[in-house]
Amino acid sequence: MSNVRAEIEVWGTILYVDASSAAVAGVDEAALQSGIDAVREHVVHVDDVFSTYKPDSVISRLRRKEISIESTSEEVQDVWNRCAFAREVTDGAFDPWAVEGGFDPSGFVKGWAADRCAEIMFAAGAVHVQINAAGDLTLRGGHLDGKEVAPWSIGIVNPENRQEIVQVFNIMDGAIATSGTYERGAHILDPHTGLIAIGARSATAIGPDGGLTDALATALMVEGRDGAVWFSNPDLVEYSAWVVDRHEDVAWSVGPESFTR
Repeated sequence: MSNVRAEIEVWGTILYVDASSAAVAGVDEAALQSGIDAVREHVVHVDDVFSTYKPDSVISRLRRKEISIESTSEEVQDVWNRCAFAREVTDGAFDPWAVEGGFDPSGFVKGWAADRCAEIMFAAGAVHVQINAAGDLTLRGGHLDGKEVAPWSIGIVNPENRQEIVQVFNIMDGAIATSGTYERGAHILDPHTGLIAIGARSATAIGPDGGLTDALATALMVEGRDGAVWFSNPDLVEYSAWVVDRHEDVAWSVGPESFTR
């Protein structure tokens, strides 16, 4: 078995990669390292295309109405359409169009890109993969615990005390995203009012798609308990949520009874 780990500075944060080959796969460290190089190249590309801070990015030009969505690449249109779906299933609580300056997919792209980074590492021969994009995680194949494969254990911190783990999710394959005020302060806006979101103190979403879990976590910060109804939608049957209330010192959950995927 070979293992590589990397920290990549991008998007104003650090992207962490932990990838291993199978014990009998015969994939050497050089092959996995080539995957890391490809991941680094990909996330720089994502930043160049989707950044709202770079004036020459596609998204910045789209926001200034210098180009239309129809004239953009397939991947930009894919993100646009996926964001529209996330807006629909959250009843507008996630709405990248309801922001100052126009379309801003930042609340979706990190999770979406993490999924693609995992695909790159798989193509390089990895079997056990963790991609951590500043709290948006894509997990594949569990991890080797001795000679056994065990789920990745992902801890959620207390939004009032970051030294305390208040919940742990065990995930073999899937994505998990957490939004809260403890990372960047009160930065999520309610698209319905334009004011700071007050639905939850911390919101975690778990499911098969990284972009959608990213969007759901953001939307739950806006709606809080009122967002529980979204998970009755058949399109979200594989998704779960665990949320710390804004006004009460309690947490609630919705979705499949087992969070192990």
